[in-house]
Amino acid sequence: MSHPLAGHLEVDDSARTVRHYRYAVERMTRILGGWIALTPELSAKLLMGRHVWDNAQHADAWGKRLPELRAAAQVSEPASAGLVAFMDALEEAEAPGETIERLVAVYRVLKPHLLATYEAHLARANAVYEPPTCRILARAIEDERRHITAGETVLRHLLRSPELERRAHAREVRLWTLLHASGGVTGTEPVTRASAEAATAPLSDDAAEFIRLERSTTEWRIAPELAAALAALGEALVAGDPTAVRRWLSAETVPGPEVTARLGDARGGRHRVVAFARVGAHRLVKLRIDGPAQPITLLMRWVSDGADWRIAALETVSASAVQPA
Repeated sequence: MSHPLAGHLEVDDSARTVRHYRYAVERMTRILGGWIALTPELSAKLLMGRHVWDNAQHADAWGKRLPELRAAAQVSEPASAGLVAFMDALEEAEAPGETIERLVAVYRVLKPHLLATYEAHLARANAVYEPPTCRILARAIEDERRHITAGETVLRHLLRSPELERRAHAREVRLWTLLHASGGVTGTEPVTRASAEAATAPLSDDAAEFIRLERSTTEWRIAPELAAALAALGEALVAGDPTAVRRWLSAETVPGPEVTARLGDARGGRHRVVAFARVGAHRLVKLRIDGPAQPITLLMRWVSDGADWRIAALETVSASAVQPA
């Protein structure tokens, strides 16, 4: 039987483990903060903003714990070169159309691993002389459970097609492979992840509210005739039917070569209106198609001839321009 004052880590080992935790959390905080400006989907943007603050609190708590373990305060230390490579790979999803890859990296890989690691540490910690560490672990565990649940809710909202599901799976497999090869956050423990049941928590992060806010920005008063025309155009684009697409162009509208070249990206995708504005007799519409290759966003100016709606101007815009200003 072990002595009640025995612990599984010596003081120097405890300090090293805390520095490893701080490295992973601090870098994750910086990555999420940088991604906010790159993420067009409002639900994901709000989710990241909410969790940056919590993660910063965790990093600060770990940093303040270090002097109590006879170590320099607020120091981070990666457990291995492999973990640095894993974090580099996690951070590389910076294109506007890679929101799925960003969320999968954090909410299906890193945070589930952190949660499992924290839970294992807390289960082994000595309750007699490690209460400060236990309190930090308990708070971090509670937050990570909420974060994972909220992140998964937003991910399910955004995974709207088999192609997006495929991308999510590929990203998850690649990052788990790198994480296993690195030895994980501590570099010494088996690389595990929290089960779905362990991660389930009430949605106090307001993920459902983030999704509602995102949807509320896409509900505009569009005349039924124009709404029907937009739906028909979208179906023609994803079907790859140029004749049906031309049916909605005015006689004076000739798409430029850059537009024509991009329309092929729409085939097999899903379409949705992401911005709408009324300017006099004109209607400005952004139509986004999430195609198998990459998203395409069309900016159109529609006019009515009294009997029908036609596109008077058409151009492609940046893939990041999917939310109304």
